[in-house]
This record gives sequence, C-alpha cells and structure tokens, in this order.
Amino acid sequence: MRLPIALRHVAPRLATGAFILNSGLAKRGGDEQTAAMMHGMAKNAYPFLGKLQPATFLRLLSAGEITLGAALLLPVVPTALAGVGLTAFSAGLVGLYLRTPGMREEGSLRPTQDGIALAKDTWMLGIGVGFVVDGVTSRSR
Repeated sequence: MRLPIALRHVAPRLATGAFILNSGLAKRGGDEQTAAMMHGMAKNAYPFLGKLQPATFLRLLSAGEITLGAALLLPVVPTALAGVGLTAFSAGLVGLYLRTPGMREEGSLRPTQDGIALAKDTWMLGIGVGFVVDGVTSRSR
C-alpha cells in the first residue's frame, strides 16, 4: 500500500503538525482570562467572531488546532488536503497579524517586537500553499 504523501513532505508535515497539535493541546481547558484575551484579539480582527463566547471560541480553536495538527502528522491524510487546511488556518493567522494594530511598523509589513509572534506564522502559510501547489501540479503530470 502506497501512502498519500511524498518523502519530501515528511519534514514540513512533522514540523507544522507537531507545532499546531501542541498549540491546540495547550489551549485545551484554558482559563477564562486566556479565553477572553485570545477571543478579544480574534474578534477585533474578525468581528463575526464576536458572536461566540470566549470559552466557546477557545474550545473551538483548540479542537481545530488538534484536528489540523493530527491531519498533518497522520500519513494517511493526503498532503494536498492537509495543505488546504494548513493554508486556511495560517491565512487566518496572517490576517490577524495584518489587522491587529501595533503588530507592524507604521506603513510597513515589518513586525514590531509585539508582532513577531504573529508574523512568524507566515512560514506555515508558505508550507500550506506549497503543499496545495505540489498536489495540484503532481496530479497534472
């Protein structure tokens, strides 16, 4: 049986999958203060999230990260499919970086000291897009 991943995808899948899974597990059962802080930042960037309660938001974020991390780590999930999830998730994080005041230097994409933690998520966006492009172009060969 051939697995739906190529050897070249193993390292980035392991790195991103472990990182995201750990993040989701760390948020599981988070306290009210953490939930309020994360929800506040998210709803400022994405106002529709204001409809959720902070605890619900944190629980859903945790479950989503655990699911995505597991999908990246499990070799039975095709890389292109895992890449779609990674691209969507990381695009949301990059959007958070771009929309949150104080994360970037004035008139620039360069992060401030406070913005570095969010700006670094661009590496996940690059990996996700790479997985999707590789999946699309390898099918056309």
